[in-house]
Amino acid sequence: MDNRVNSELIRVESLTKIYHLGEVKVVALRGVSFEVKGGDFLAIMGPSGSGKSTLMNIIGCLDRPTSGQYLLEGTEVSKLDKKQLAYIRNKKIGFVFQMFNLLPRTTAMENVELPLLYSNVPTKKRNRLAEESLALVGLAGRKMHYTHQLSGGEQQRVAIARALVNNPSIILADEPTGNVDSQSGAEIMEIFEKLNNEKKITIILVTHDLEISKFAKKMILFRDGEIVKREIIKD
Repeated sequence: MDNRVNSELIRVESLTKIYHLGEVKVVALRGVSFEVKGGDFLAIMGPSGSGKSTLMNIIGCLDRPTSGQYLLEGTEVSKLDKKQLAYIRNKKIGFVFQMFNLLPRTTAMENVELPLLYSNVPTKKRNRLAEESLALVGLAGRKMHYTHQLSGGEQQRVAIARALVNNPSIILADEPTGNVDSQSGAEIMEIFEKLNNEKKITIILVTHDLEISKFAKKMILFRDGEIVKREIIKD
């Protein structure tokens, strides 16, 4: 996992994003600037339409800014080609989404192995890494269960294991508790907290839930495409 605790991992400078919907111009981000250090646990909060998901898409190399800079480990991401961006998404960033995005009719192991399959990792190593990731989220005993045999909370833990399997620098979690019950949501956040505290994995979390944000160490609040508040929740 990422060992560069407290060194600069992400720097965003004067980031803007403008969408053109026919004749209508929508400004999703308005000159956003902040940094994320290795080992941070950052919650990005704000109402629907505030720009937080747009920002996450840019950080995750799924979209490009209209202007401004996004540096990941010192590299200007907007200057990279599609192949280089795909490499970053596969190797440096782990994604966890609200809807889990697991493949049906496949086992927990097979879902977790998927990023390794794309990287042509040999079968034995693939199996070992997938088993290690599932153990980290408390699902060692459920590895051969199919997606439909798992509860919503277990499915999200499989998604977290899949995000971990390539040893990323960052995990981006977009409303990861939004599709599970409150108890499962708390368990999922405890996993993120443990990964951050013990494995020093950098976590960036999008949420609208104030209780969920309390698991993070830092918080930034968005409104109308701008950061309106920054807060250190805990050291």
